[in-house]
Amino acid sequence: MAVARTHSVALLGLTGAVVEIEADISGTLPGFTLIGLPDSALSEAQHRVRAAATNSGCALTSHKLTINLSPAALPKHGSGFDLGIAMACLAAAGNVGAESVDRVLHLGELGLDGRLRPGVGVLPAVLAAARAGFTTVMVPAGNADEASLVPSVRVVGVASLRDAAIWHGGDYDPRPVDPLLPPASTDCETQPVLDLADVIGNADAVEALQVAAAGGHHMFLLGPPGAGKTMLASRLPGILPPLDADAALEVTSMRSLSGLPVGRALMTTPPFESPHHTATAAALVGGGSGQIRPGAAARASCGVLFLDEAPEFSSAVLDALRQPLESGVISIHRARSTAHFPARFQLVLAANPCPCGNYGVRDAECSCPPQARRRYLGRLSGPLLDRIDIQLRVQRITSTALKLGEAPTATSAAARQRVQAARAAAADRLSESPWRVNGEVPGSWLRGPGRRLPSPVTAVLDRALERGGITMRGYDRVLRVAWTLADLDSATSPTADHLGRALYLRRAISA
Repeated sequence: MAVARTHSVALLGLTGAVVEIEADISGTLPGFTLIGLPDSALSEAQHRVRAAATNSGCALTSHKLTINLSPAALPKHGSGFDLGIAMACLAAAGNVGAESVDRVLHLGELGLDGRLRPGVGVLPAVLAAARAGFTTVMVPAGNADEASLVPSVRVVGVASLRDAAIWHGGDYDPRPVDPLLPPASTDCETQPVLDLADVIGNADAVEALQVAAAGGHHMFLLGPPGAGKTMLASRLPGILPPLDADAALEVTSMRSLSGLPVGRALMTTPPFESPHHTATAAALVGGGSGQIRPGAAARASCGVLFLDEAPEFSSAVLDALRQPLESGVISIHRARSTAHFPARFQLVLAANPCPCGNYGVRDAECSCPPQARRRYLGRLSGPLLDRIDIQLRVQRITSTALKLGEAPTATSAAARQRVQAARAAAADRLSESPWRVNGEVPGSWLRGPGRRLPSPVTAVLDRALERGGITMRGYDRVLRVAWTLADLDSATSPTADHLGRALYLRRAISA
């Protein structure tokens, strides 16, 4: 009896590894053995594949089938190997062309009637196949548009196992079936974009929002209820530049892996994630006991992660963000594997000044004792806040400003143009470095030879460091914001005024 081979992809995080599927037919008692470290869903493939093949009119052999998934030490999850297993079995029996099956990478889950069900994670799997050198990929018809987003790969969409066998040279008559399609949903590109012009007053906060967008800086907004913290944060994605090709592919792949709808084009708008304050650490950064799934922080990569009512989150959940904020990567370790997800997001925290929200508000009485106020904001640890570049206090709008209909500080379109110009200046300055925005640049580089600012310029910042007003990490982050302010002002380098404004944005809450 012959051995036939084909290939599929095992996803670990956003990274895919090509898996070789080998099918062997022996002349012993009938059976179906699947080896190669499959999980429960994959182990059940033997029942799905045999029933799907029978109901498709291309039944498997009655001899014993042994299916090996190589490399055997790599954990494999899910039902996306069904199509590859079925085609390898048919090729081993000589029912389809073995060479044709070997050249094509197969992805897809089989239904008992032989039709192929659309699955999740098809885009990152096809991307992994392309990087491994495969030029042809066969996927369910419902995932064909998604798979076609990967350039230089021929995508073959099939509705059933019988159609796949015919494509590989099987001697079967065509049998039309209704393809299984993903549920209809609103395209990810048609979500409404909120305009910055809706914000009345709060000129300092609007300016700080543009600084955060221009430099990719993290932000903390502190203020009473109704001051506009959520309104400001939700408008940050609208003033960010569109995603470039690599970022768009990464963001769309993350949506696919998370089971979110993927349109016929790559997502070019920065994502916005706002998890509820009851979210667990696994929901925020990712995890799972079986297949590791991305959390809100990974889905927000290349976009904005907004934590409203931040002190209401568990302290352990908030502190789980400390390492991703520094490295830009989320690493989730399990006994047999380690999954990595991108985490280059902008973090925006919003909090009330106290549990009742009225502390420091004029003509409002705060009922919270000092100990309760300290305990409330104390849930935001010092090491976490030290990683936030911009920390701003937001005040409520007065009735006078509302009645006068104060003109908006800027529209989202105008702010986006300003942000794009500042980012272009930063990218040109950082062209010979691996960074493109000021928020990514390490302090050691900013303080390096030829880039260190003159002492008269950094005098106010040096005094703050000597007096313990900021840490060394805070010193470097103020330098980053100062460079962003200079880029927004079209200056060649920060001045003492830029350093003073950056220090204010860093310490406005404690001022």
